[in-house]
Amino acid sequence: MNSSEEEQIYSIALTMVPGIGHIGAKHLMDEAGSAGFIFHNREALLECVSGISRRVVNALDCPQAIDRAKQEFDFVQKNNIRCLTITDEEYPSRLRECEDAPVVLFFKGNTDLNALRVVNMVGTRHATDYGTRICASFLHDLKVLCPDVLVVSGLAYGIDINAHRAALANQLSTVGVLAHGLDRIYPYVHRKTAIDMLDNGGLLTEFLTGTNPDRHNFVSRNRIVAGMCDATIVIESAEKGGSLITAELAEGYHRDCFAFPGRLNDEYSKGCNQLIRDNKASLLLSAEDFVSAMGWDIAAHPAKVENVQRSLFLDLSEDEQKVVDILEKQGDLQINTLVVEADIPVQKMNAILFELEMKGVIRVLVGGMHQLLA
Repeated sequence: MNSSEEEQIYSIALTMVPGIGHIGAKHLMDEAGSAGFIFHNREALLECVSGISRRVVNALDCPQAIDRAKQEFDFVQKNNIRCLTITDEEYPSRLRECEDAPVVLFFKGNTDLNALRVVNMVGTRHATDYGTRICASFLHDLKVLCPDVLVVSGLAYGIDINAHRAALANQLSTVGVLAHGLDRIYPYVHRKTAIDMLDNGGLLTEFLTGTNPDRHNFVSRNRIVAGMCDATIVIESAEKGGSLITAELAEGYHRDCFAFPGRLNDEYSKGCNQLIRDNKASLLLSAEDFVSAMGWDIAAHPAKVENVQRSLFLDLSEDEQKVVDILEKQGDLQINTLVVEADIPVQKMNAILFELEMKGVIRVLVGGMHQLLA
């Protein structure tokens, strides 16, 4: 066994020592520099690691943790899984900056976790047609603007799996962060997508084999999703949910957070609208807006920008399209003029204009003028 393999085993063992936790383990690694050093020089830690207690030193005398780590290492080797310690070059560098970053990750796949641009897309497990369309349209347009972007999500029902599938459909690398070990796929119905992801992306986890996908593991998983990315995008969310936790984590890590708006009374848009209202997420309408907000350079590809529709919502009703055509031809107009030009009752026109505003097709100017967005 070489020194690198030994360090992997000790790093795995460190995650299993009772009473240390994510932050404690990360602090030990930051101060000591090596998991092997931590286990081989327990007593010396009292002098070279700030804030360490005798309780922690005693807890590190844990041969059962070493034995279990060796078993896990055998599984990793037999199944072509990469064991990434926090000091490895391939470990996600963005995540390493977080104080509660895991000291070891397990990755099966073929993508670069330190890609130039990394974004996660999260949302409700009860995705509507609206959310599904956003995933497809947004990633289609993002592919045009940033073909090298890495898309991260959690392989869960709803928005997560739609984001992964939309990424694959657009030949974008996509990584699923799991709430269990790599000895299984949960939910099982996503196994086919998970296998497809191994060819263009992969599966990532901090959990050992035999770990069940328990509720608290999903919360722990969310910090990896938020921490390894430049930005978090919330597609749909109820007033409470895991995607809002991911958004809060992203804010705590000083990462950008965006949310797509929805209609006021839609259950699975309330969380997004709340994030926008509370200034915890920037309102997002299109891939072009996102790329611009992130400051990602697309100036070298002006032709690409021209080919991207500004609005993601292309399925306009007949009446909505009629209003759009009038605004395109005549410019900014008051609602009374639109009612006359379109021959649509004012009450119905109000509903149409609201829908177009929510879809990012128009905006209302001071004075009540309605302007078509470019």
